[in-house]
Amino acid sequence: MMNDEVKGFNPGLIVLLVVVGVLLAFLVGNYVLYMYAQKTLPPRKKKPVSKKKMKRERLKQGVSAPGE
Repeated sequence: MMNDEVKGFNPGLIVLLVVVGVLLAFLVGNYVLYMYAQKTLPPRKKKPVSKKKMKRERLKQGVSAPGE
């Protein structure tokens, strides 16, 4: 007969806990960095809209472009 004594944690369980811990630390770290960036970084500037695009949008809305 073999004696099955409890010899601590299962190695598979240790690997699983380490992987879950690293993943959780990564996600929490990303969230913390995101919140920090939202507070400290200025808002991104939008690209300037070209005159051609503005003219096209005005024509879609039915407003004639000035000078036409």
